[in-house]
Amino acid sequence: MDRIDELRIFARVVECESFTRAAETLRLPRSSVSTAVRGLEERMGARLLNRTTRRMALTEEGQSFYDRCLRLLGEYEEAETMFRRGAQPLGGRLGV
Repeated sequence: MDRIDELRIFARVVECESFTRAAETLRLPRSSVSTAVRGLEERMGARLLNRTTRRMALTEEGQSFYDRCLRLLGEYEEAETMFRRGAQPLGGRLGV
């Protein structure tokens, strides 16, 4: 799993407010989702989520990281599709 995937997983966990629901929507095992978020926290050197058996909430650091994460993912997806548009066949009417 690469870092972009980890960012996507983290963002989905935050949006779903649940590891289980995020795993379901991503079609991944819950353990993979937990491992990805834990690895991200270890690499960042900060706790991003406060977890209990009933709730999950962003920490202050987690909120800052989530905001930046959304921007990064948006820019990545934009860069990824930047060249795909040029690969589409031309269409429309041509007047001579």
